[in-house]
Amino acid sequence: MKSSVQHIENTSAMLRPAIGLSLISLLGFGLLYSSVATGLGQFIFPEQSHGSLIVKNQVIMGSSLVAQNFQNPRYFMSRPSAANYDPMAMSGSNLAITNPDLKIKIEQRLIAVAKENHVAKNQIPSDLVTASGSGIDPDISPEAAQLQVSRIAQLRQLSAIQLTDLVRQHTESKQFGLLGQARVNVLELNLTLDQLSR
Repeated sequence: MKSSVQHIENTSAMLRPAIGLSLISLLGFGLLYSSVATGLGQFIFPEQSHGSLIVKNQVIMGSSLVAQNFQNPRYFMSRPSAANYDPMAMSGSNLAITNPDLKIKIEQRLIAVAKENHVAKNQIPSDLVTASGSGIDPDISPEAAQLQVSRIAQLRQLSAIQLTDLVRQHTESKQFGLLGQARVNVLELNLTLDQLSR
């Protein structure tokens, strides 16, 4: 009898600190840390923390961080997407460059882009026929945008010089002058394009 009472007391003595530590961990790391991190993120990066949404006339047009599938030839095309432009399924194709399926897809895209823009296949920048690692890259290279200028100018009855200037205005240089490549956000470019041709 005495040993069972002592056993209960020992168990109780061990459970108290374990439960206390669990509560501190849950409240401290689960609630407090998350709240502080979220609050700091919204304070330091208010636009990014809310999805970098682009709003026109109180209507959300999309996010500057997520590619959209522009199929209408009157618009600049985005990069191909292995995730079907779905941010919830974002991923690359995971196909190696030697994979025959990838080679077939790239060849099909080359033929389609060349036909639509009336250019030779060897003039097409690689980002117009290859998907990005995320599958939702919102940017294309300035060269990829410039390749599409002639087609869009003809369809919208705008001058190629006007559109070339528009691409130049929307071209962002390397981050900090060092990281990445020059790029053009396709959604932002297309929204400005709509305003230009009204």
